[in-house]
Amino acid sequence: MRRLLEAHHTLWTTQLLLGELPRARAHLAQGMALYDSQQHRALAFLYGHDPGVCCRGVAALTLWLLGYPDQARRQRHAANTLTQEVAHPPSLAFTRMLATIVHQLLREAQTAHEQAEALMALAMEQGFALFGAMGMILRGGALTALGQRGEQISQLRQGLAAYRATGTALWTPYFLALLAEAYGQDGQVETALAALAEALTAAHATGERWGEAELHRLQGELLLAQSRDNAAEATSCFHQALDVARHQQTKSLELRAAMSLARLWQGQGKHAEARQLLAPIYNWFTEGFDTADLQEAKALLEALA
Repeated sequence: MRRLLEAHHTLWTTQLLLGELPRARAHLAQGMALYDSQQHRALAFLYGHDPGVCCRGVAALTLWLLGYPDQARRQRHAANTLTQEVAHPPSLAFTRMLATIVHQLLREAQTAHEQAEALMALAMEQGFALFGAMGMILRGGALTALGQRGEQISQLRQGLAAYRATGTALWTPYFLALLAEAYGQDGQVETALAALAEALTAAHATGERWGEAELHRLQGELLLAQSRDNAAEATSCFHQALDVARHQQTKSLELRAAMSLARLWQGQGKHAEARQLLAPIYNWFTEGFDTADLQEAKALLEALA
């Protein structure tokens, strides 16, 4: 039973990172059915972190990507509750890292900042160099989302340097996307585009493509910020983001890409086309209507009516 649980553990993580979200969800369901905190507590010491904690943390990210924000929040809270029960510091650090990412994707910037701060404090206390670097990167991303300028770029650059020094490459495309957003917010659009190009290269080199649609969308937004003359190139980026999101069934990223393209078309006077694009994906959702993405999509559809 333990080996079967760890087999699913390996597969849900791998499938998530590859962008095979429905497959990841299937292995997560198997993991939740098999895991027992009393029976499997020792596995955290054998494999680095608790499989049940990982299962719920990865489920939160997977469910958000698949378009279930409320279920993602529930799994994030379940991961936190289980982490307290397990009382294993590396598992706690892993949970806080995933929680920060989930709250960033939910655009709950203040909560993401609090989680990143807690991750950095735990890493310092326990001497976790890897998680300390990740916390610094995620804190920089949270500062960008909060609109705070000044230290976010240095935090991200310093964190990335420390992270790379550990020899780890996982999550690099996402971290580089955070750096690109920070540069874009600071008006350094060409540097932001260079960071995104590096992120896309890393995603293709390693196969870590769970956030690829968002990389293409951000590229389109930055091209528009650089010049409205880049509208055709930005349109291509948005279409590419939609294609990737649809292939991966990442409904939350499809919604973001549709909003970006719909806003561009709105500015070009193509209101009917924009609404025809955005309405079906918005209407697909059955939960998460209090999230920033869905609220903005609703407002945009009303403006296009």
